[in-house]
Amino acid sequence: MADAPSICPTLLYVDAKAAIKQLTEAFGFTEHAVYEGGNGKVVHAELSYGNGMVMLGSKGTGSEFDRLMESGGPVGVYVQVDDVDAHHRRAVEHGAVIVLPPTDQDYGSRDYMARDLEGNVWSFGTYRPGASAE
Repeated sequence: MADAPSICPTLLYVDAKAAIKQLTEAFGFTEHAVYEGGNGKVVHAELSYGNGMVMLGSKGTGSEFDRLMESGGPVGVYVQVDDVDAHHRRAVEHGAVIVLPPTDQDYGSRDYMARDLEGNVWSFGTYRPGASAE
C-alpha cells in the first residue's frame, strides 16, 4: 500500500488462519503480511482493502495486547465498497453469515452486514466516512 492508513482496526481470533481465509476469499481483502510464531499461530497479520487495512492475530499468544483483549467481545468494522450487491454475492458464495441483506439507507448508503467465523460484525457499504457532502 503506497499510503498506509492512519487508523487500523485490530482483531484477535481463536483461529486467525481461518479468519484470514474468510476475509480474503469471502470479503475480498488482500493479504499484505502474515507472521507466525514458532507454534504456527499467527502473531500478526495485515490485510488490506482499498486504501484501508485491518491487523489481526491469534488469541492465546500471551502478549500484552492479548491479555488486554481477553474479555473483549465481538467488534464491528465498516468497509466502503463500490458495488454492494456484487460484494454481497461473493460473501454469500463463500458461505458468510449475512445478518442484514443489501439495504438502501435513509442517509443515502447501500450496505449489508455479515458476521465472521468468530462473531465480529462486518458492514460493507457505499457510505464514505469523512468524505465531504456532495
